[in-house]
Amino acid sequence: MRRSAFIIAITVLLSACGSDASGDQAEATGEYAIDAETGEARMTIETENGSSTVRSGENVPVELPDGFSVYPGAAVINNTNFKDAETYGSMLVMETQDSPEEVAAFYRKQAEDVGIPIEFEMDSEGAQILGGKDGTGRTITLNATPEADATMAQLLVGFDPAMAGD
Repeated sequence: MRRSAFIIAITVLLSACGSDASGDQAEATGEYAIDAETGEARMTIETENGSSTVRSGENVPVELPDGFSVYPGAAVINNTNFKDAETYGSMLVMETQDSPEEVAAFYRKQAEDVGIPIEFEMDSEGAQILGGKDGTGRTITLNATPEADATMAQLLVGFDPAMAGD
């Protein structure tokens, strides 16, 4: 689970910073390391456009924008933070005993309370999927899936670095 979340975050990060206006790919160099003691994965990418970083792991501090929080009572299974000069985001994987519908209602309300309209909602065999984006580029995507005895929720939020919560 930890590596797949990290790979998804890297893909999102690279798609956000990998090209210039002409469509040519920027040259990039980077470093990747896994802390043997904590299991935290870290990556830094340097391009002519600046630096991008990714941190991923169960114990990486959760950094969500103002108005968003970890689902009450949920266990954080993995947290991935990614940042460059224009984009900051977090992807949380959580487990809760509450239903996917309850998790979706919680994040729908948080998104709407900060002005992000929900543009997409889907119920697929009990899984709740929703997504939205506002005019400033802040985004939210949630996938809450029923498992045998719990709900697994993956929350992805992206925003301007100046909007990062404390």
